[in-house]
Amino acid sequence: MSERRGIELCGVPLRGRVLNGSGTFDAIAAHRVFGDELYERFPFDAFVSKTITLAPRQGNPPPRLWETPAGLINSIGLPNRGLQGFLASDLPRLAELPVPLVVSVMGFSLDELERLVRAVSERDEVAMLELNFSCPNVETGLIMGADAGETARAVERLRPLTEKPLIVKLTPNATDPAAVGAAAEGAGADALSLINTLKGMAFDPRSGRPWLGAVTGGVSGPAVRAVALQQVHAVAARVAIPVIGMGGIQSGRDAADFVAAGATAVAVGTESFRDPEAGARVGRELAALLEERGAESGAGGAARLGA
Repeated sequence: MSERRGIELCGVPLRGRVLNGSGTFDAIAAHRVFGDELYERFPFDAFVSKTITLAPRQGNPPPRLWETPAGLINSIGLPNRGLQGFLASDLPRLAELPVPLVVSVMGFSLDELERLVRAVSERDEVAMLELNFSCPNVETGLIMGADAGETARAVERLRPLTEKPLIVKLTPNATDPAAVGAAAEGAGADALSLINTLKGMAFDPRSGRPWLGAVTGGVSGPAVRAVALQQVHAVAARVAIPVIGMGGIQSGRDAADFVAAGATAVAVGTESFRDPEAGARVGRELAALLEERGAESGAGGAARLGA
């Protein structure tokens, strides 16, 4: 099996192409279980933190998960310690990981996002920031990542605050994700990541009532892969900056499809719940496929699979 080959993502050297989806792999909890062996066999080439918000959040009421055919619906609700708790407690432990750290942030207003970006980007441990644009702006009521103008305004406001790379995470629930991606690029984003989860819900077969405590949640897993591939293909064709593709990746074959669609790197999410080492396995399988097919680097560093 081929070893992973290094790439650069936004100028940051990575040993391979596989990241984790934010919130799908708890590195701190994994270290408690596996000890330092986790560092020796860390499954990802960069680590994306759980999304942090300015104030602590407990998350949504339970139940929070529902297994659906070929996927999972989650309604976790971004539980986190808040900015100060993250900087004091989580960041020192995440800084021990053997790969570059990407910190995901989300704010309910541009003022909140500005405070988050300023504080996080000051820390030397942080290599890149991911802007999770999936919440409504309290000033406009618009979902930042679903509206091209709202996305551009946010990135334009945040870009001058840091020299570190900004990755904009796009929602698949936009009318035209490619237009949103282009707006983010035009405003100064260094990379895009997609897709986030699709909206969904489930009903309790006994009561006939919604199962999830928050009624609706986000669908992930193989069920969304075809949608993710189409959106990655559309966005990558519209922009020149790197695209990180995700959505139902279970194998190197799946990851290779995202690379063929134009992704520079990929992220593994739901599959890590079933197999904590999925990221490493996907990375090895992807490297073998790219080598076998004589992949050549294209614009932005995206490997294009040969026919």
